[in-house]
Amino acid sequence: MVNINFISSKGVLQKADAVAGETLMECAKKNQIHEIEAECGGGCSCATCHVYIHKEWLDKLEKPSEMEEDMLDFAFNVKENSRLSCQIKIEDVLDGLTLETPETQF
Repeated sequence: MVNINFISSKGVLQKADAVAGETLMECAKKNQIHEIEAECGGGCSCATCHVYIHKEWLDKLEKPSEMEEDMLDFAFNVKENSRLSCQIKIEDVLDGLTLETPETQF
């Protein structure tokens, strides 16, 4: 199991157990992280699984694809550490990953 720390827009921490190979979005939905809507189900065709990865974890992730960067153009309040959670595969090296969810996905 890989531990993922989701911090809501209100500052509430929810720890979740993830399985290597699933995406952050799948982990969020499985653990009822309500601020991640994931309307397209992980197809990278919307931006409703937008999250903010804590900066100390960014170097441990693969860089976003061009398609992900294009979709982030549709996200609300994009920051330097914005990512789409459907595009991040969970690996053992991400144990303890901390991210925040935006106040709104629109």
